[in-house]
Amino acid sequence: MSEETNEHEEELTNQDNLDNPTDAVETITKVTGMYKEWFLDYASYVILERAVPSLEDGLKPVQRRIMHSMKDLDDGRYNKVANIVGHTMQYHPHGDASIADAMVQIGQKELLIDMQGNWGNILTGDRAAASRYIEARLSKFALDVVFNPKTTDWKLSYDGRRKEPIDLPVKFPLLLAQGAEGIAVGLSTKILPHNFIELIDASIKYLKGRSFKIVPDFLTGGIADFTNYNDGKRGGKVRVRAKISQLDKKTLVITEVPFGTTTTSLIDSILKANDKGKIRVKKIEDNTAANVEILVHLPPNVSPDKSIDALYAFTNCETSISPLACTIENNKPVFVGVSEMLKHSIDLTVDLLKRELEIQLNELQEQWHFASLERIFIENRIYRDIEEVETWEGVIEAIDKGLQPHIKHLKRAITEEDIVRLTEIRIKKISKFDIDKAKQQIEALEEKIAVVKDHLANLIEFAIAYFKRLKDTYGKGKERKTEIRIFDDIVATKVVMRNTKLYVNREEGFVGTSLKKDEYVTDCADIDDVIIFRKDGKMMVTKVASKTFVGKDIIHIAVFKKKDKRTVYNFMYKDGTKGASYMKRFNVTSVTRDKEYDLTNGSKGSKVLYFSANPNGEAEVVTINLRAVGSVKKLKWDIDFADLAVKGRAVRGNTITKYSIKSVDFKSAGVSTLKPRKIWFDDTVQRLNVDERGELLGEFRAEDKILIATQSGKIKAVTPDLGLHFEDDMIVLEKWKPSKPISAIYFDGEKERYYVKRFEIEQTDKEEVFISDHPKSQLEIIATDYRPVAEIVFSKRSLERIKVDFEQFISVKGIKAQGNQITTNKIKQVSLLESLPFDEPEEPKIEDVEVNEEEEEIKEEVLLEVPKVEPTINKSSVNELISKEEKAKRALLKSIKEKKNTDDDSQITLF
Repeated sequence: MSEETNEHEEELTNQDNLDNPTDAVETITKVTGMYKEWFLDYASYVILERAVPSLEDGLKPVQRRIMHSMKDLDDGRYNKVANIVGHTMQYHPHGDASIADAMVQIGQKELLIDMQGNWGNILTGDRAAASRYIEARLSKFALDVVFNPKTTDWKLSYDGRRKEPIDLPVKFPLLLAQGAEGIAVGLSTKILPHNFIELIDASIKYLKGRSFKIVPDFLTGGIADFTNYNDGKRGGKVRVRAKISQLDKKTLVITEVPFGTTTTSLIDSILKANDKGKIRVKKIEDNTAANVEILVHLPPNVSPDKSIDALYAFTNCETSISPLACTIENNKPVFVGVSEMLKHSIDLTVDLLKRELEIQLNELQEQWHFASLERIFIENRIYRDIEEVETWEGVIEAIDKGLQPHIKHLKRAITEEDIVRLTEIRIKKISKFDIDKAKQQIEALEEKIAVVKDHLANLIEFAIAYFKRLKDTYGKGKERKTEIRIFDDIVATKVVMRNTKLYVNREEGFVGTSLKKDEYVTDCADIDDVIIFRKDGKMMVTKVASKTFVGKDIIHIAVFKKKDKRTVYNFMYKDGTKGASYMKRFNVTSVTRDKEYDLTNGSKGSKVLYFSANPNGEAEVVTINLRAVGSVKKLKWDIDFADLAVKGRAVRGNTITKYSIKSVDFKSAGVSTLKPRKIWFDDTVQRLNVDERGELLGEFRAEDKILIATQSGKIKAVTPDLGLHFEDDMIVLEKWKPSKPISAIYFDGEKERYYVKRFEIEQTDKEEVFISDHPKSQLEIIATDYRPVAEIVFSKRSLERIKVDFEQFISVKGIKAQGNQITTNKIKQVSLLESLPFDEPEEPKIEDVEVNEEEEEIKEEVLLEVPKVEPTINKSSVNELISKEEKAKRALLKSIKEKKNTDDDSQITLF
C-alpha cells in the first residue's frame, strides 16, 4: 500500500473520531526518531562530559576545569572556594553547586588541594562548610605533576570565549590514586583508590620490566580482603570491614570504618540489626572526632567474640564493593583493569617527560645559539659595519655578511629573526661585554645540553629517577591505611583497655609491648599513642605496637594525651657542636603521628642538656655548670624554670650561655606554674566539666583535690578528673581544704545510739568509711564548714530540741575514731543552722602562667648569659661590665618565691 493511501486512511479515521467522539481510540505516537537523535546524544554527553573520567589524566571534565581554574588563580595564597567556583563557571556549563561539590570531593582525597577551613569529614559524613567560608590552593604535588602549558593541548570553552585543556599533562597515575565513581546513562564506573607509595613502587617495577600487583587503599582505613579483586574489572569483589576491638567484657570499640560508610550509617545499621534481634546491644556511644571511636556496650552474659562476628555478619561493619573500571579513551568508554590503567599512565608519563626534555633541549640550544651569535657579534665588532648604513635592509645585510666568516660551528642557519635580536642589544651591554664570562655561559649551556641529551638517551632511567623523587618528596605520611587480610577466619582482637604493659630499650631505640626483658614504662592500651624524646632533640608520637624503632638514645617516653595543656616539658639544649645553649618550656597538644619533630634549632650535632616532663606544669630550679675554658670567671649559677613562659614547641628558646656547659644539675623541685583550672559539676549528667556547665566547684591547681562524700558514709579526697563517675547517693562535692575539719552525726547500728565526730582526711585518693560498718548504721548529717552548728529534733515531742556546736562538743580526731555519744533517743530530724563566724586563711598566691600555644618562631630573649671577659681585663673591670639590671636579675633569682619540698622526683630526668 502506498504512503498516499496510508495518509488518506489516517485522515478518514481522524474525521470519524471527530464526528463520533465516543468511539475515539487512543493514538500511539512512535518516538523512534526522537530516541535516536536526542536520547543517544544526551547519553553520549553524560558519559563523555560528566560522569566518567578520562584515561589520559584521570579527571572528569568538571575536575579538570576546577584544576585549570585553580592554576589560573594560583599565586601561592589561599583563595575562597566560592571565588574558584565562580572562575570555573567560565569553563563549565553547569551551576555552582555541582562545581563546589566536585571540588570538595577532590579536596577530601588529600592529594591535589591544600585545604583550609571545614571541608567536611569523610568519617562522620559531615558536609563541608559553605564555599564562601572555606579556602583552597593547589598542593605542591599538584603544581609539580599536573601542569605544564608547553605540553598541554587546548580547545575552546563551551561558549568559545576561552581556552581550556583537552587533557592535563599529568605525570602520575592520578586516576588510581584518587579513584572515581560515576553513574552515566547506560553505564557506570567505580574505580577504587590505591596507595600513593604502592603506585610509585609498581610504576618503577613496570619501567624495570618486572611484574607488579596493586590493590586499593582507603583513607578511612579498615580491613579489606582483596582475594577476588579481579584487577578492578567487572565481576570483581572487595570485602571491607570496620576495625573492631574489645574494650572490656561488656564494651566493643570501632576505630576505623569500611570504605563507603560513615559513623552515622554504621550506627544506624547496628541499631536496625538490634531491632531485628540479630544482635544484642545495650547502647552505642559515638565519640568520633579526628579519629573514629564508636563504643558498643553489650548486655550482661553476651560473648564479645560472638558479638564481633554478628556485627560483621548483620551490619555495615562489613561491606562488599563491586569495582568497575570504566574510563574514556579517544572519546569512547573502555573497560580495562587497573594494571592496564597503570601501564597506560606510565607510558603517558614517559612520553610527557620525553616531550618536556625535548622542549628543554630546544630551549637550551636556542640559548646557546644566540649566546654564540652575541659573542661573535660583539667580539668581532660587527656592530661597526652598520654605522654608515641608512636602510633597515642594509643593516640586516651588513650584519649577515659580517657573521658569515664566524658561523661554521653553529648548529643551525642564521635567520632574520636572529639578526633582529642582535640589533636590539644595548650599547651598555656591548661596552661591558666580558669575553671570559661569555665563554663560561656558553660552556654552562653546553653542559646542560649534554645532561638533557643524556636523559633523553636514557629515558627509562630518567623516568625511574623521577618516580623515586616523587616518593621521597611527597610519600611521607601516605603509608597504607587499610590492613590487608583474608577473611576466611574471624580473629578476635585483643582487649583495648589498659591490659598491656609498655617497655623501652633506650639505647637501641625500640619501644613496644613485647620487649618484656627491657625497662618497664607504664601500663597502656593497644590504641594508645606514646610520645618519645631523644637525646638529639627529636620528638615523635607513634602508636603502641609490639615493637617499634623510634631512634636511639631515648630520654623520655610516656603515653601521649592529645590536647594535653597541663603537661609541660622543661628543655635545655646545645645548638650544634659549637653553638650557644638554649632553654624553653612547652607543651605538646597535637602532632602528626610518626612525624619526627626537631625541638632544637636544627643545627647538626645539637644535643639535649636537660629534660623533665611535668604533668602539672611544675618548674624546678637547676644549676648550670660551665667548663673552665679561657678567662670565664663565673662557672656556676642557678636558673629557675618558673621565670620562663610556656610557649610553642617550635620556638628556639631563650639563651642560657654561649659558653660550653659541663652539666646541668637538678637543685630543687618547684610548684605548678599553670593557671588554675575552673571546674564545674553538671548535675544533669553527673560529670565534671570545664565548659561552664552546672555548678562551679572552684579553681584547681595540680595539688588540689575534690571532696566527695556519700550517704552511705564513704568519703574521699581525689584529683578532679573529668572522667570521674559519681555514686547516686553523693551528698558532698566541693573543693577540698586539708585544714578544714569535717563534722558528722551518725547512728551506730551496733550500739543503737547516736554519735558526733569531727575528723580530717588522712589519706588522699583513697575511699574510707567514717561511720561504723554495721548494716543498720546510718549517717544523719555531715557538715564541711569550719564551725558548724546543728539542731536536733527528737521523735518524742516531750523532748526539747537541742543545738549542737560541733567545735565545743568534740575536738578533731582521727577518721577511724568513734566520736562522742550525743543521745540514745530516737532522732526525727537533724538540720544545719547558720555556722559561727570564722576568718578563713587566705590561700598563698602563686604567679600564674597562661599556656601560650604559639607555634611560630618568636624573637629570642636572653634569660641569663655569662658576660664575655677579655683576657686583658682585670677583676675590677669585670665587675664594671655587669650592669645594674644584671645584678638585679641575679638578686631576683636568689630571692625566688618559696618552693614546695617534695620527695617525689621520679619525673625528673637528668643529663
